[in-house]
Amino acid sequence: MKSLDKLDYKILNILQEDNTIAIKDLAERIGLSFTPTYERVKSLKNKGIIKKYVAIVDREKVGYELVAYCNVTIKNKSVEILRDFEEKLNKCPEIVEVVSVSGVYDYMIKIVTKNIKEYNDFVEKTFTNYPHIGDYHSSIVLCTVKEETKIFL
Repeated sequence: MKSLDKLDYKILNILQEDNTIAIKDLAERIGLSFTPTYERVKSLKNKGIIKKYVAIVDREKVGYELVAYCNVTIKNKSVEILRDFEEKLNKCPEIVEVVSVSGVYDYMIKIVTKNIKEYNDFVEKTFTNYPHIGDYHSSIVLCTVKEETKIFL
C-alpha cells in the first residue's frame, strides 16, 4: 500500500473535524484543485483508511444518561468460547465498544443505557446467564473529562 503523504494527512485531519465539508472547500484548504482532492478522498475511502462517516449524537439529549465500563473474565477459554461470547456482545445495542485486553480481565465493554435500572437489567440478562463468564466488574462513569473521536495525525 502506498504510504500517505502530507496532503493525505491534512485531508484526514480536516475530515475528522467536519466530514460534511464540500470537496471544493476541502481542496481550497489543502491547496489543491477539486479533482485531485476528490481522487485523494476516494482513494482514502477505497483503501479503508476512511472507514465511514457518522453523526455523533449527544447521548444525554436523547435520554441515555448512564455509561458504564464492564470488565469481564472468561473461564475455560477456547477460541470457540471467545468467538461465541464476542458474537453475543455484537448483538447487544446497549454495547457501544468491546475491546479484548491483556491483564486481569479478558474484555472491557462500554455500555450505554438510559438509567441504572436499565443497566442492571442488561447486566443480569447478558452476563449472569452466560455460562462462560468467570467474573465481571462494573465501573459507572460519573463524568466524562475528555471524549474525542479524532486521532492525532
